[in-house]
Amino acid sequence: MADVAFNEVNKFYENGFHAVTDLSLDIKDGEFLVLVGPSGCGKTTALRMVAGLEEISGGELFIGERVVNKLTPKERDVAMVFQNYALYPHLSVYENIAFGLRLRKESKAEVHERVTWAAKMLDLTPYLDRKPKQLSGGQRQRVAMGRAIVRKPQVFLMDEPLSNLDAKLRVQMRADIAQLQHDLETTTIYVTHDQVEAMTMGDRVAVMRNGVLQQVAEPQRLYDSPANLFVAGFIGTPPMNLLEAKVSVNGGVTVSFGGSDFPVPDAALAAYQGLRGYGGRTVVAGVRSQYLFPAEARPELPTLTGRVDLVEALGGESIVYFHIDATTVREGQHEDDEEPAATGEGVVASRPNLVAQFPAHVLLRLKDEIPVAVDVARMHFFDAESGEPLR
Repeated sequence: MADVAFNEVNKFYENGFHAVTDLSLDIKDGEFLVLVGPSGCGKTTALRMVAGLEEISGGELFIGERVVNKLTPKERDVAMVFQNYALYPHLSVYENIAFGLRLRKESKAEVHERVTWAAKMLDLTPYLDRKPKQLSGGQRQRVAMGRAIVRKPQVFLMDEPLSNLDAKLRVQMRADIAQLQHDLETTTIYVTHDQVEAMTMGDRVAVMRNGVLQQVAEPQRLYDSPANLFVAGFIGTPPMNLLEAKVSVNGGVTVSFGGSDFPVPDAALAAYQGLRGYGGRTVVAGVRSQYLFPAEARPELPTLTGRVDLVEALGGESIVYFHIDATTVREGQHEDDEEPAATGEGVVASRPNLVAQFPAHVLLRLKDEIPVAVDVARMHFFDAESGEPLR
């Protein structure tokens, strides 16, 4: 096992594209670190530089005490699990798992011992004689992981290993991989565009955008204290509601959006002290869906009026999509959203622009206009141009 450290690492391609910019990131020995971000953010390129599959254009990359910039993949003692499994179809499960060990000319007894150990750990023992085509997607992915762990490398590298699996199997495999990493205590770098995977699996999560590291922190800290507007909009399901708000300062501080005025309580001002300096200006106000309530449930909170446009009943709760009279900020939206916009661009929406999580028993009818209570103490505030938090 070993630490991995990026020290101002850059990656340029021949066409001039700057894929990774001045990446500095320390990954502790035994840590499970997840690199997350939208497509094209540089996360897979960073992973491939650790593996030795991409040349480093600048900076230094350490594995343990060694600078590995010029080392071949074989010399780095890392094992990579790919998105497409990369299994040999003509070999059995046993032979696929043993393949790397045989290339290293390990003894027959050592190969058998390690393959048997890995198969038991991954619940593959009954399938060792089967070919990959006789396995399910989840079983194939476990074979790919078995081939990696039998080598007992210093570092595991995983490039979106669950993206080809169905939703239910992904949930199970997330738990399996996290448990496996915990048991082996091997330093692991895991790449995904799925922020749910990132939040549920990583000891820490590193958020990237356009080749630049935005924030690295424990999952809950990312959620509670986003470093900028992009992280606020990217982390969380449903995503944080981001709306343009007008600030008024007259002794106290008030923000206005959605046709309502919201006095900002001391708890929020203590966290976002810079808000006092924005009197008369527009900021971006962020509120997560769980801090919006049916007005009758929280009568002490201020309200805005929202038109019910869509209700997704999930059994224990409902995800409610409202339209309100406010300008939505698209910063940080997920890559599969329909209308990506430029940095910090505001959009006066005709479609739903406020998402709330309501108890399932709340009866709602489409097109009804209802009061929605807002817990302003739990709101976040950002500069509308730079996206920096007003702390």
